Amino acid sequence: MRRCHACSAPLNANSNICQYCGVRNDIDLHGKIDFSVQEDISNRVCPHCMIPLKTINLYTDGSLQIERCQKCYGLFFDPGEIETVLNNSVSDANTIHRNLLTTINRERSQHWQKVRYLKCPVCQQFMRRLNYGHRSGVVIDQCKAHGIWLDNGEISHLMEWKKAGGQRLHEKKQAQIKRQGSRPKPNQAYDETSEDFIHTDDDNLLETVARLIFRLLR
Repeated sequence: MRRCHACSAPLNANSNICQYCGVRNDIDLHGKIDFSVQEDISNRVCPHCMIPLKTINLYTDGSLQIERCQKCYGLFFDPGEIETVLNNSVSDANTIHRNLLTTINRERSQHWQKVRYLKCPVCQQFMRRLNYGHRSGVVIDQCKAHGIWLDNGEISHLMEWKKAGGQRLHEKKQAQIKRQGSRPKPNQAYDETSEDFIHTDDDNLLETVARLIFRLLR
């Protein structure tokens, strides 16, 4: 069970804010990955708090550097860095635990949060919202040119997803699609807790509408 760093009270699975003392906790790096914070301030900006990000050295040898917001603890990864973190932190699963995947997604899902399109910390263009691994339950904010933003708690979600066989199931589905020579329609995504396709909202349409609204409000 995760506990608040300030008062040791138990934290809810899908929240990093202590319901007892109100302190926001870094639940992604502490106790999971060795890291150190550089003193220099990055020229990249948190899309939530609009303050400069800090560069984080991951692992004892500082072999990987990412950016983190010191206020909300969101993380920004350059292209390919999320995969590196997952590969170094979580072993490949030999078994796909479908029931556990369903439980993880249900308990950790942040679907209750209001949908908000964020700007890239580098180029300040609106990022695209994607479900990582198609059905991991983690909706990432991606700038194709510069990288991926994860809110605090989402990399922990992905670690549990991979440990339960989510990555293995995703690769299995991708191989199946390749063999069949077809892909889901634009308004479909496959459900990684079953073998069936399920209908979802058209993300491209939602993204277009959201961008138009933002332009009108600016």
